[in-house]
Amino acid sequence: MQKLTGGCLCGGVKFTFANENLRTADACHCSQCRRWSGFLWGSVNAPLGAVRFINDKSLKWYRASEYARRGFCGECGASMFWHGEKLEGHNTRIAIALGALDEPHQIKIEEHIFVADKGQYYEIADALPQKSQY
Repeated sequence: MQKLTGGCLCGGVKFTFANENLRTADACHCSQCRRWSGFLWGSVNAPLGAVRFINDKSLKWYRASEYARRGFCGECGASMFWHGEKLEGHNTRIAIALGALDEPHQIKIEEHIFVADKGQYYEIADALPQKSQY
């Protein structure tokens, strides 16, 4: 099983997780993810227990809704995690930002989610599946 690593811009948050054959990711177009990331949110879901922090001294969590929280670096501001801790089916998994992963890795975006909420300033120009919700 391959171990993947990642981190924020300043190194205040570094992590590793076991790649249990995770090769697929999604691009979320919901308004919260767009505000959080500055565009769309590309992430891969991993088991929460598989993520190990090498350094988490600047990791902060923001309560984004009554059911989910978002993890970011309190120093450089990098948006890194989404955890639906109070959302059935998501509470045992964590979404990890694709941009936070060290390369090389084999993970590719394979679908778009929450496209009904996408911004008007761009078009989805690939042939990947599009879901109006999750």
